[in-house]
Amino acid sequence: MSDHESVDVDERRAPKRLGQDMSKATAAKKVKTKNVGKYLRPAPEGRIIHDTADKKLKYELKRSTKKYHEAATQAAKAEILLPEESGALVAEGLEKTHRFTQAQIAEHVDRNTAAKIFDLTLDTFGPYNIDYSRNGRNLLLGGAKGHLAMFDALRMNLSCELHVKESVRDVKFLHNNSLFAVAQKKYTYIYDNTGAEAHCIRTMNDPKRLEFLPYHFLLACVSSGGLLTYNDVTTGQQVASHKTKLGMCDVMAQNRHNAVINLGHASGLVTLWTPNLADAVVKIKCHDGPIRGIAIDRSGKYLVTTGSDRKMKVFDLRTYKELHQYYLGSIANTVSVSDRNMVSVGFGPNVEVWKDAFTSQAPAPYMVHRMPSRQATSVRFRPFEDVLTIGHSKGLANIVVPGAGEPNFDSFEANPFENTKQRRETEVRSLLEKLQPEMITLNPMAIGRVDVDPQDEQDEKIKIAYKANNEEAPGKPKKKMRGKNRPSRKLRKKQQNVVDIEKQKYRDALEAKAKAEAKAKADDQWKAKVDSAPTALNRFFKKQ
Repeated sequence: MSDHESVDVDERRAPKRLGQDMSKATAAKKVKTKNVGKYLRPAPEGRIIHDTADKKLKYELKRSTKKYHEAATQAAKAEILLPEESGALVAEGLEKTHRFTQAQIAEHVDRNTAAKIFDLTLDTFGPYNIDYSRNGRNLLLGGAKGHLAMFDALRMNLSCELHVKESVRDVKFLHNNSLFAVAQKKYTYIYDNTGAEAHCIRTMNDPKRLEFLPYHFLLACVSSGGLLTYNDVTTGQQVASHKTKLGMCDVMAQNRHNAVINLGHASGLVTLWTPNLADAVVKIKCHDGPIRGIAIDRSGKYLVTTGSDRKMKVFDLRTYKELHQYYLGSIANTVSVSDRNMVSVGFGPNVEVWKDAFTSQAPAPYMVHRMPSRQATSVRFRPFEDVLTIGHSKGLANIVVPGAGEPNFDSFEANPFENTKQRRETEVRSLLEKLQPEMITLNPMAIGRVDVDPQDEQDEKIKIAYKANNEEAPGKPKKKMRGKNRPSRKLRKKQQNVVDIEKQKYRDALEAKAKAEAKAKADDQWKAKVDSAPTALNRFFKKQ
C-alpha cells in the first residue's frame, strides 16, 4: 500500500479527529474576528428590522446590515497585516504627562527618534509658516520676509532654497513635492523642487491663505478682501470665484473628507464653501470675537476653532453643535489635528497638545512645550510620524509627541518611502482619476446614488403631496392677475370712474335701439306663425 493510500484510509477511519481539527479552525477564525465590534457602525436593531411592515424595505435593511458586517469582519481580519501599533505616554502615580519635557523623552527613546528633536534658529527672515507633503517626507518653510526652503525630513537634506525678496504669507505643497505654491505680497506663485518659478497666478491677487485639494487638483486661495478663488492646476484656469461679503479673511482650512473649504471671519462666523455654489452652504457662529485658527480632523466629523476670546472650541460637523470648549492662556493663532485625533494649539511661547479632546472633555493637556522668547506662528503634525513641527518667530522647532501619528500607511494613497518611478506612476494615476469640482458636496456619499422610482411614480407622488398641502387640485385653473399693475390698466380703471354725459347718452341710445330690434323681431316671428296656421284656427290666437 502506498503512502497516499494509507493517508486516505486514516482520514476515513478517523472522522472524530477531523471534526476536532475543524472545530479548532473555527475557533481560530473567531479569534481573528474578535475585534469586529470596533469596526461596526451603529445599525438598527434586529427587532426594528423584524417589525418593519414593508417587505422590500425589510430586505434592503437586512442586505445592507449583512454587507456592513462582512466589511467589518474583513477589516478585523486585516489587522494582522498592520505591522505597527500606536502608543502614548502613560504617567504613574502622581505624575502628569504634560510635565514631561523633550529632554526627558529623548533619554528614553531610540537614537533615530531622539534625532528628530531639534531647534533650528533662523532669526533673520522669520516668523515662519510650514507645510508637509501628503506622505510626510518633505517639509516646506516660508519666512515672512521672503525666505523659502524645502528639505527632506527623513534624511534632513536641503532640496532647494531661495529668497523671493518680498513678503510671504503662506506656503502649500501641491499633489507631491515636485511643485509648491507660495502666497506672496501681490500674487500667488508656483515653484518646482529646484526653486525655479513655474507659474504666476495673477487671478489670485493679495493672497492670505492657500489650500490644495489633491483629488480635484484645485488650488484654493482667500484674499484679504474676502474673495475665495479656485484654480485648476492642471489647466491653469480659474474654476470659481466667490465673494464672502464678510470682510477681511485670513483663516482657512480644508475638510479632507468632503473637500469643503472652511473660512474663519472677524465676526466669529465659520463659513463652509464649495466651488459650485456662490453662497456659503453652512454658517456657524463659533466665537464672540474674530476667528484666529481652524483645524478639522481626518474623518471630517469634528471642527476645532480658536478665537480672540482665548477659547478653543470643538464642534460636531454632523450636527453643527458645540461639544466642548477649553480656556487658553492667550490668543491662539494656529491649531492642527493629527491623524490620531490629537489637537495641537500654539499661543505665544507655549504649544499645548490635547489628547481625546473630541469624545470627552479633557481635564488637562497631554503635553506642553515652552519656547522662551519665541512666538509660535504655525504648528503641523508630520504624517505617519509622532512628530510635531513648530514654526516660530526665530526659526523652526521639532518635538516628539508619542501616539500622534498613524503608524500604518496605505502605499497607494501616500507612501513615505516612494522612489521616482512610484511617484511618477502615482501622479499619472491621480490625474486619470481626477474628480470634477461639481462633485464637491457636504455629503460625498450622495454622489452615485440613483433614484429608482420611475418618472410617472414621481409625478404621482408630487400630485398627492400637492393635494395634501393645497385645497385646489393642480388641474383646476387659477385666476391669474398678471399685468394688473400696468399703466394702461390703471388709466382704464380711472376712466371708468369718471361720469361722462355724452357717453351716458350714447349708452342709452344703444339700449333703446337694442330693445326696438328685439320687439320687431318678436312681431315678425308672431306674424309668421299666424300666416302659417289654418284659417279656421285664427280666432284662437291671441295677439301678444
